[in-house]
Amino acid sequence: MSIDFKQIQFLKSAAELSHLPFDSGAEVAFAGRSNAGKSSAINAITGHRHLAKTSKTPGCTQLINLFSLNENQRLVDLPGYGYAKVPKAIKMRWQDTLTQYLQTRQCLRGLILLSDIRHPLNPFDQSLIEWSFEVNLPVVMLLTKADKLGFGAAKKTVMEVKKAAREYPNLEEVVIFSAHAGTGLVEARSLIAKLLK
Repeated sequence: MSIDFKQIQFLKSAAELSHLPFDSGAEVAFAGRSNAGKSSAINAITGHRHLAKTSKTPGCTQLINLFSLNENQRLVDLPGYGYAKVPKAIKMRWQDTLTQYLQTRQCLRGLILLSDIRHPLNPFDQSLIEWSFEVNLPVVMLLTKADKLGFGAAKKTVMEVKKAAREYPNLEEVVIFSAHAGTGLVEARSLIAKLLK
């Protein structure tokens, strides 16, 4: 069954896990630092310019935002980690909600980890890959903002990331990605569809 990403619709925002839809069907969640270009990636992959909110100010996504592809499959935009300009108490609450979602959501089929290609595999990224490995959750890494690097440098970065993360076989693919230039869109869609099945 192929997925028509253009059919996607905003489902709801959840501040707490208790506000999430019933834990059934299949979800793929997008995670990454606040400035990794997560919302832009979701918009590019689905072909909707304003589906996920984008902002020049990192940390705009402060809720778990759910988007429905059909009645059984969803994409989830998780709060960015490393949120800028928010009080520490709010930051800790978001972090706790994020952790609980990843640990308890039974319908979660995989994680799309977004990382700026110029600064990949930061400590947050590494800890997320490690945790996903422990719970046997597949991870696809999108190295975003690839239009900021030349092709040779981008390929070199992919090789370095794969080498650094080779002890984690749950990291299924590392994709050169640019929402701005459309790089990696076809591959990202294919990998998400595979996870949702």
